Parts: sequence; structure tokens; C-alpha cells
Amino acid sequence: MTDIALGRALRLKTSLLDQSSRTRKRNFAEKRFELYGMAAVAFGLLALVVLLTTILGNGLSSFRQTFVTLQIELPQAKLDKSGTGDLEAIKKVSTFGYAPLIDTALEQTMAQLGITIDGLSAKQAAGIISKEAPAKLRDAVIANPALIGTVHEFRLLANGRIDGYYKGAVTMVSATRDANVSPELLILADALKAAGLLATSLNPGFITDSDASDQRPEAAGLGVAILGSLYMMMIVLVLALPIGVAASIYLEEFAPKNRWTDVIEVNISNLAAVPSIVFGILGLAIFINFAGLPQSAPIVGGLVLTLMTLPTIIIATRASLKSVPPSIRDAALGVGASKMQAVFHHVLPLAAPGILTGTIIGLAQALGETAPLLLIGMVAFVKEFPGAPPEGFFDPASALPVQIFNWTQRADPAFVERASGAIIVLLVFLIAMNTVAVLLRRRFERRW
Repeated sequence: MTDIALGRALRLKTSLLDQSSRTRKRNFAEKRFELYGMAAVAFGLLALVVLLTTILGNGLSSFRQTFVTLQIELPQAKLDKSGTGDLEAIKKVSTFGYAPLIDTALEQTMAQLGITIDGLSAKQAAGIISKEAPAKLRDAVIANPALIGTVHEFRLLANGRIDGYYKGAVTMVSATRDANVSPELLILADALKAAGLLATSLNPGFITDSDASDQRPEAAGLGVAILGSLYMMMIVLVLALPIGVAASIYLEEFAPKNRWTDVIEVNISNLAAVPSIVFGILGLAIFINFAGLPQSAPIVGGLVLTLMTLPTIIIATRASLKSVPPSIRDAALGVGASKMQAVFHHVLPLAAPGILTGTIIGLAQALGETAPLLLIGMVAFVKEFPGAPPEGFFDPASALPVQIFNWTQRADPAFVERASGAIIVLLVFLIAMNTVAVLLRRRFERRW
């Protein structure tokens, strides 16, 4: 205890161990602020748990699908009338030629198992199979023409309502009010399940298949959307990284500090805060209306996202360059290195971890953008996969966030389940990219 504090305590005739009213108020304010902080963190964690629980609860079931296993006869008289095995002649048989084969196989299976349901005709019973099944059967035959003339076992997608029945979304009561299913059809599904011909299992097609029409939600997949997002990220990486890094190096290391560079720096900061939909309007005006690039193409989406990502990369890169101590530059210049050699041989390698981190975060932000892609037409229904680069950059495609938006707008409730599943896939990509960014920073970052 100092003499001053001791003298003051003697004059006041109090002990320094006794808290005054002001001290108690200050300590209480600190405790209150600490409680506010803990409450905010708890609320954020609770909101995150609720969000993840909702998404996982609604979306995990989309990775599983109900299939019906049937022994289907593939007669040569219908599928290869010439008998030559010519692939072009086989391709001429449309899906309408394969649908009766599935109906016949289902009818024979029901007869063999002795399944008879009052009020359910053979035509109505065929509704248990997805409308996408004939197309899948045709693709299998075209991929392997040797199947023609044989009886082969196929796993066919069940109708979306049948799949919903085993996921708890459809009940016997709701089936009485649904035009797409009936209680009798659900009874048939239970009978086939008891016979081991109907089961719900993992559905890799949700990741690999393309989108499907409103009448076939069970066949909708993310294949085209994932490939379209991959193509756009390739374009963004190839354009945004070198341009952003080059602009940052010039502004931070070489550009004179004057009014013009101040204006440029202010505008870069402003561009980082511009709503993404503004970049979509810019892309629509320049890349589509003026340059004539095709709508709904990854090249346009990649260019728009590049413009949107550049400010993020430039700001992150400049912050990384600033974090390198001036002594590094001075030491390089002191031993005879030029300005460019000092920057590219010493400063840039030390700033690389921060640059990579900023780039990955910018890419993750671009991956989740929806509004600018809607304006350039990527909301269109795309069934065919884009080709291989570079031609594939100009083919119609979709993107993961746009596909999610598209599915939430459709009337069939099965698409809501698939939208939640697509959100899970998008979150996995985003978490993986952010994890890589954190690992890179911790692995290569240097403390000064």
C-alpha cells in the first residue's frame, strides 16, 4: 500500500478492502455486461442449432429414395425390330415404347404374389412407379444393348407420393384427398414391401442426376447444378485471383499516394458493400445485352461473380501485404534488390497465406450467391448436362443456390424436401472451403 493510499484510507477511516458504492456499481456493470455477452452467444448458438436441426431434419431424407424392384422382359420384337442390334435403330424407340413393359412386369409380379386390391385397376397400380422409370429403362438398354431379348432385374424409382408415405409426409388419410395417390396404392406399396420388392435405400442419383419436371420430384437431382457451380468457380478463380492480386500489389506497393488512388480505394470499399443484385443487372446489361453471350451459361455467371468477388480479394490481399513488416522491404532493398524483386521475392510469399484465405472466402461467398444469377437467366429448367470445358462454359446450366430457389417455388411438397437436401450439400461445400481457408492461415501464417 502506498503512502498516499494509506493516508487517504486513514482520513476516510475506511479499509481499502471495503468496496465503495462507486466500486460496487462498476463491478455490477461489468458483471451485467458479461451476462449480456453470454446471453448473446447462447442466443446465437441456439439459433444455429435450430437452423441446423430444421435443415437436417427436412433434408437428410432426400438422400434416401424408395425403389421398386421388378423383373422386366425386354422383347426384341419391340425394342430392336430389325434384329441387327444397330444402336441407332434401338434409340428410335421412345420412352412410350418402354412404359408398357414396366406395366406388364408389375402386373405379372402382382399375379405371382397373389396381390389383389379391391378398387385398384392395373392402370392405377402402375401409378406406384415413377414417370421417370421408362426413361431410365431406355437409358439402361441403350447403354447395354445386350439386355434386349432377356428378362432382367431393374430397380425403378417409386412415385414421389409413395416415397413420401415411407418418410411420414403422406398418410392414408391425406391420400384420400390427394389426386396423385390413393389409399389402395399405399396398400399395394405395403404388399410389395412385405414381399421384399419395395425398399427405401441410399439414392446417389440425388447428387448425380439432373433436374426433373414438376410431375417427377423423385427423379430430381443436383448434377447439373453442381457442375454449373463448379464451372463458375473455375472462371472466378482464373479471373479474380490474378486480377485482384495484381491490383492489390500495385495499389499497395507501387501506386503513388495522391487524390486518384484515394478515389480508387474508396470505390473499392464501396463496391464491396454493393448489393449482389446490382452486379446481376450489370451483367445482364453488359455481358448478355451488349456482348451477346448466352443466357443461363456458366461463362456469364462466372464473369458476374468475378466482378462481385474482386473487391473482397483486393481488400484481403492489401491487408495481407500491409501485415508484412516494413523491415522485410528495407532489408531486401538494402542488399541491392529492386522494388519489384523485394515485393515478389519477399513480401508476396509472406503475404500468400492471407491472400489464399481471402480468395477462398471470396469464392465461398460467390458460391452462395443467388440474386445476380437469377437476373442472367440461370433460373431456367436445364435437363441436359453442360459439355466439357471450354465449350461447356457456354452451355446452359444451373447453380446450387438457384436450384434451391427453383425447388422452393414448385408446388409439390417433395421438392421442399429436396431443397433442404440441396442446402445441406451447399453448406458442406461452404464449410469445406472455409475450413481450408482456416487451415491454410494457421499452417503458413507468421506472427511478427
